[in-house]
Amino acid sequence: MTAHQDRPRWNDIFVQRPVIAVVVSLFLLLAGLRAAIDIPVLQFPVIKSSSIQIITPYPGATAESVQGFVTEPIERVANAIPGVDYVESATTSGESIVTAWLQLNEDSTDALAELSSGLSQIRLELPEGAEDPFIEVSRADSPYASFYLAVRIPENRPLGEVTDIVQRDIVPQLTSVPNVQRVENSGVKPAMRIWLNAWKMAALDVTAHDVRETLQNNNVIGALGASENTTQRITLKTDSTARTAEDFQAMIIRARDGAEIRLGDVARIELGLEEMQRRSRYDQDLVVFLPIYAAPGASEIAVADALYARIDDINQVLPDDLELFMAFDISNYMRDSLREIVITLGETILLVGFVVVALMGSFRTALVPLMTIPISLLGAVAAMSVIGFSFNLLTVLAIVLSVGLVVDDAIVVVENVAKNLRSGMTRYEAALSSSRRLLGPIAAMTATLAVVYAPIGFLSGLSGVLFREFAFALAVAVLISGFVAMTLSPILSAWVCPSKGDESAATHWVNQRFDATAAAYARVVDFSIQWRYQLITAGIFFSLLSAPLYIYSLKELSPVEDQSSLGLVVEAAPDASLEETLDGFYQVVSTLEDKPEPSYMWQVVTPTGGFGGQEFVTPDERERPVKDMVFEIYESIKQSSIVSAIPFEEASLPSAGRFDVEVVITSSDSNENMLRYARSIVEEAQAAGRFLFVETDIKIDRMEAQFELDKERLADLGMSLGDLSAQMSLMVSPAYVTRFDERGRSYRVIPMLENAQRDSPQALLDIPVRIPNGELVPFGSLVSLQRSTEPRALTRFQQKDGFKIYGAILPGTTKDQGLSLIESIAERTLPDGYVLDYLGESRELRSEGNTMTGVLGIATVLVFFVLAVQFNSFRDPLIILLGSIPLALFAALTITFLNFSTINIFSQVGLVTLVGLVTKNAILIVDFANQERVAGVAKFDAIRHGAVARLRPVLMTTGATVLGHFPLVLVTGAGAEARNSIGAVLVFGMLIGTLFTLIILPAIYAVLASNRDMTMDAKVTVSKAGADNPHALT
Repeated sequence: MTAHQDRPRWNDIFVQRPVIAVVVSLFLLLAGLRAAIDIPVLQFPVIKSSSIQIITPYPGATAESVQGFVTEPIERVANAIPGVDYVESATTSGESIVTAWLQLNEDSTDALAELSSGLSQIRLELPEGAEDPFIEVSRADSPYASFYLAVRIPENRPLGEVTDIVQRDIVPQLTSVPNVQRVENSGVKPAMRIWLNAWKMAALDVTAHDVRETLQNNNVIGALGASENTTQRITLKTDSTARTAEDFQAMIIRARDGAEIRLGDVARIELGLEEMQRRSRYDQDLVVFLPIYAAPGASEIAVADALYARIDDINQVLPDDLELFMAFDISNYMRDSLREIVITLGETILLVGFVVVALMGSFRTALVPLMTIPISLLGAVAAMSVIGFSFNLLTVLAIVLSVGLVVDDAIVVVENVAKNLRSGMTRYEAALSSSRRLLGPIAAMTATLAVVYAPIGFLSGLSGVLFREFAFALAVAVLISGFVAMTLSPILSAWVCPSKGDESAATHWVNQRFDATAAAYARVVDFSIQWRYQLITAGIFFSLLSAPLYIYSLKELSPVEDQSSLGLVVEAAPDASLEETLDGFYQVVSTLEDKPEPSYMWQVVTPTGGFGGQEFVTPDERERPVKDMVFEIYESIKQSSIVSAIPFEEASLPSAGRFDVEVVITSSDSNENMLRYARSIVEEAQAAGRFLFVETDIKIDRMEAQFELDKERLADLGMSLGDLSAQMSLMVSPAYVTRFDERGRSYRVIPMLENAQRDSPQALLDIPVRIPNGELVPFGSLVSLQRSTEPRALTRFQQKDGFKIYGAILPGTTKDQGLSLIESIAERTLPDGYVLDYLGESRELRSEGNTMTGVLGIATVLVFFVLAVQFNSFRDPLIILLGSIPLALFAALTITFLNFSTINIFSQVGLVTLVGLVTKNAILIVDFANQERVAGVAKFDAIRHGAVARLRPVLMTTGATVLGHFPLVLVTGAGAEARNSIGAVLVFGMLIGTLFTLIILPAIYAVLASNRDMTMDAKVTVSKAGADNPHALT
């Protein structure tokens, strides 16, 4: 060994005083164990992404009126909020829904304050009949609740009563559960229904104005002040509030000539329900759902456990015929996924242990690399906890990946120590020599692998938010493993490795096999050097093939995971009633109940359709994956004659979307023309054979009755339009006029005509209205009835009219292919003035689909810079990168080209990791070759000696990496698809890439390495060491 290789290093102290290394390692273990207890467990990292929905009811108004008078002013306010990505709206008869989607990392609190200020400024612009807008803030990455609890509605209890019990007795207890942010009640609130009889009103000379005034003036609490004397003060009030149907019936409308006309004389009054056309179902049972939203950053598994405990407590005090149960639990998928990952982690550790034992020939020797695993992994957990990261599906996957990475450095150390002991060194000398000689290569290897993840941490989009914690966990685990290899591993290896002559028979046998392999490999190296130019030419050819392999590989944002669930969107006829749509849902659920896979269904039903979900047992408990059932389910449920039901698989990554492909097309064209183009796109896309279904949201099939006012006749009668509108809206509109108190809670009072008197537009023509002279005339004498066909909903995007195209792809087609097909058809079909934009997962795919490709290039550049600093050369890093990365990427992309995986965000992370892994092998060889040349060996002989000498650690680290990641290729169950993608790229890329490196790297070194005399480097280094430390060489 030359003097410069044996000069003192900073890590000598850990060999001289090994207790320091042991104490530091124990500290990392204990800190990691403590952090693992408290660290939150989530499905995905916390994503600061929100949407703000502004819902404004305008009872009785047409969609066009709602859009013009309500939607447009609110859109202006929403667009002015700082940090808004885009604003979309959907307007239907009687309701405006405007949604502002915030950009990533925008504070929803600030946006909400801006929105509230803006809405207060335009409140006077909104029409008188419009109710106050109410605002809902949701996580854009997870717009649905984490948990859905439910209470079945018994036959002998009305829905309003159960809703009231839920609100009074259940919601407060659930709200108090730790880390529960919000609890909603999906039931329909009770309301006092005043069913007016127009003929009785006419007979008793009662007007709509009389009814309104009676309800408002006879249902008040008056504060009179206080009665006060020298000893006490008593508050005075009058209370004329009505609380029961009897109270409302007794209200006096008018008293004349000793006769009293009461509200009960002109109306049927009952405690009923609000005019909320929505019902919830669980399988075939009517229920009240309680959506529960966990606080951001809270452990959803811990919240679920607390909810189950609270459910048991609540059921103890509920009436005997009511039961609260968990209808949907997001933590079930998380638990299944985490359990599968933990199983994979165990398999990985066993396989890595087997590789190390088999290649070292000794259980004692194998302990050194294996001890690195818990120290590195728990150290990474401690660092994650300090920074505020969580255990989630991605960070736990990072921990699994790191098992195959963290043992590499320790393997190199233990192999070198064993070699030193076989050469006759003492244990102390072997440890000290290895720690000094390997300090540079291990530092370079560790820095190289850690630095490839740095660009991921600086990504700004969804990819950066999702994979920042993933990259941090991997990088920290690798850095800790490198630190352990430079401090603890040398002395541990010296303790456990046998001295010269003490090797076991197994160790002897393994050493002999490696010696034989090295001898055979020496001939391969000679061949590589002899035919170097031909091999480099072949390498360039295969490297260039990576481009077409990448271009023609299937691409998607993320692989579709089997989440044991399907979403369901149901559409009914535009004029369907709630009862008819409920019958359609009954048909759909009955069809799905006949499937062999056990499942249950939850549904939210409205007259025009609704949505729901089908939850299956875990993949291990059924024979087919969900993706194989989608087409069959779609074919079976589309037979319903009442509703159209569309199944879809949930997105694997957090997404604001619902379907595989979602685009929005805006234009200033008419609705009729937009419908024509939308149908053309849908028909051509469906005929292409890549979609399970393709649909558009623009449908002009809703019948609307419009009463055209006879303005001249109204003018002749001296009647204002407002007076006529006020009379009819009270009798037809579901708006409330006052509230009543029921055991401390406020509920609405809603006057309307009896159903029989408003069951058709023609029936309303006979309703008598009062004109200014006091006479009653039929409503039909003042208006004419016109019928028209209008859109079901008016869609706008960024304050422009438009329509959406959405669909679900068939198995074997990626979302990128489906989206590209829609883009291509739209480009051919749409005329000028139509603009295509993206929603949901399609928006993420187009904005971030190739993000990791840029990361790969940046990571390669960073690796080059790190190696340039380490080797003090630009030539050596170039040799290392050219001799390892191009052909490894070629091998990995061959896997995606052959459809064993796709180009997705996980496989691209695998490619980034692969860059760091294959570079480590080349670093070992080039570093040893350089050391040989410093010792005076010729260039060709140096690379020959370096390649042969480093063959064993290269094969050992590659074997540990390949077998350590091999379980990811074969894993099944929850979350398996993502692990399959990253595993396939790493295993086959590393296996074939290492083979290429061993063959072509000697040829590249022989051509590109400098021909200068490197022995002068040793003299300079020794002289500097002697000047810095006069005792260094004594």
